[in-house]
Amino acid sequence: QVQLVESGGGLVQAGGSLRLSCAASGSIFSINTMGWYRQAPGKQRELVATITRAGSTNYADSVKGRFTISRDNAKNTNTVYLQMNSLKPEDTAVYYCRVLGIRMDYWGKGTLVTVSS
Repeated sequence: QVQLVESGGGLVQAGGSLRLSCAASGSIFSINTMGWYRQAPGKQRELVATITRAGSTNYADSVKGRFTISRDNAKNTNTVYLQMNSLKPEDTAVYYCRVLGIRMDYWGKGTLVTVSS
């Protein structure tokens, strides 16, 4: 079992920045990929960015150059961060943390990011 605790969402003006965090605890030795997905009102959930244990990253085209994903593989907790800069109103969504590994696929409860114009 893996427990996920997300934080960092909120309200920000267009052009501003936010940093999301997701701390994973429990059976973290099985985690390979950690990532962020988002779901805007009336839209399907979509990938934002992922990072593997080795540090390989993948970004949606819509966030390249603005968002940066990073990861801290501590002994008892793996934490994934999403630094979001130059935020746009279209970035407004609920952002979900996801961890994948050997026979595991866990989602966080989500944190709301609202970007005002």
